[in-house]
Amino acid sequence: MDPDYSAQDVARCDLCKTAIAQSYCDFCHVNLCKPCIGEHISEDYKKTHVIVPIQQRKSTLIYPKCQTHQNEVCKYQCKECNISMCSDCLASKHHNKEHEFVKLEEVYNTKKEQIQSDTAELENQILPVYEEIVHEIEMQIASLDGEYKKLTTEMSKQREEIHRKVDNALDQMEKEIDEIKVKHHSILQKHLDEIKQLQSLMQHTLLVLNEIEESNEVSKTIHFSSKNEEFSKLPPKVIASMPKFIPKEIDREELCSLIGMLTPLSTTLEERVFTAKKPNNSVRELLDEPEVLNTIKTGHVKLRSVTCPNDEQIWTNGETVDIKCFNIHGVLQKTILTKSGEYPLDIAVDRDGVLLYSDWKTRTVYKVKNDQNEEIITLQGWIPTKLCVTSSGDLLVTMFSDDKTQSKVVRYSGSTVKQTIQFDDDGQPLYSGNSYIKYISENRNLDICMADSTAAAVVVVNQAGKLRFRYTGPSSSTKNKPFVPYGITTDSQSRILTSDWNNHCIHILDTDGQFLRYIDNCDLEEPVGLCVDSNDSLLVCEYTKGNVKKIRYSK
Repeated sequence: MDPDYSAQDVARCDLCKTAIAQSYCDFCHVNLCKPCIGEHISEDYKKTHVIVPIQQRKSTLIYPKCQTHQNEVCKYQCKECNISMCSDCLASKHHNKEHEFVKLEEVYNTKKEQIQSDTAELENQILPVYEEIVHEIEMQIASLDGEYKKLTTEMSKQREEIHRKVDNALDQMEKEIDEIKVKHHSILQKHLDEIKQLQSLMQHTLLVLNEIEESNEVSKTIHFSSKNEEFSKLPPKVIASMPKFIPKEIDREELCSLIGMLTPLSTTLEERVFTAKKPNNSVRELLDEPEVLNTIKTGHVKLRSVTCPNDEQIWTNGETVDIKCFNIHGVLQKTILTKSGEYPLDIAVDRDGVLLYSDWKTRTVYKVKNDQNEEIITLQGWIPTKLCVTSSGDLLVTMFSDDKTQSKVVRYSGSTVKQTIQFDDDGQPLYSGNSYIKYISENRNLDICMADSTAAAVVVVNQAGKLRFRYTGPSSSTKNKPFVPYGITTDSQSRILTSDWNNHCIHILDTDGQFLRYIDNCDLEEPVGLCVDSNDSLLVCEYTKGNVKKIRYSK
């Protein structure tokens, strides 16, 4: 097995490097297996070795050496001078006897409590706020292209509007030109007609003159009256000046003011005030009679998982290549096909609403963005099974080894391993080692809850991966068949809900693993995958039927 892909949270012996350590030298700070204890002590037998069980490592306090008395250690502190002192220092006359002294152990324990409190506050309160801030800024950066696209789109609309108005104005001016042209033509045509009329009269006069000139008749000749004087008065010349287009000089600033104004980028710093998150104190009591609100027929063969990214959609998968998205009324909205052509072992949705799925064939967890399959985690020696996106945005992945002898939970930030959970403090496996699918969920108190069907137990560890409890069914059961948990989820009250395959019901537990009640009146058949929506309605997958039932179980 590749050691780079087999990280474990179990302590190994620092001497032989292979065996699991059961002991610890609190003086030398080394892990030891039982066979290596003697070798470790014999290496330097003059040292005062302190061998303790591995669970009690670093429990023996290491006091500072006294600067005055070289063979003594300081176990006291002067509260006024804030210096460490040994018992010889206290007995000597070199220090003011009126000063108040305190045991260093008490100071140490007080500081330890403060450190533990600071650690818990940093991990559970402050750091998640920073993660939210980072997520918020990343979302802002991711949305920049879209926001600036909107800006340019608005400008494009203004461009089109201005072009339209300019075209309309120029069209109107062209219309005016056509009207002026008609008028100009009419004036010239009238003038032309008048001149042609005079021409016609002159032609007629010439004919008359020619006739008289060749005639011997006295009467026609003496009565002729000359019209040359009248004809010599030329008609007035019509001068029509052509209209001109005088383009107006366009001033850039004036044009910009007409188009609109672009405000400058403005940035300000707004003070953030840290407020510790308060626990959810609103109590949602369990209903005496849970009720089915809706049944969605998914059409999946052997339905396995359901997840709800919001109150409007659910994603489902079964033992088929397609992952389906339905609206709350059960209408199919979208179908995604796996990259390998094999069915996925689980699905989840991250905080950005992006679909994730685990593929056993390629040993890969994929992200589906813009209908494209993007690899985010690929394993060697292990097969990914169930997925859970945590409140901080991390991804929990359950997996089993190729030889089907080991199972573990790995926490990822992106594609980077942050934590591996596999063994308890005694080095014993937390989960059964086989290929059976182990559903997983994070509780509101940050516990990690797993339904281990082979072990017939719900295994719950805290955020650090330390075992909190195992639930193997209620102390007195009214069910006929053994408890076999499959699906698991949690609600706003930090209650744990797990599906009991054999008995066709749901167990509801409190945050400490105490049985509260069953959901066994909703005609469930082979319940497997579970999830809870924002209103604490439970969605249950029925394996063979391929239905998702929405159940109201609290008020």
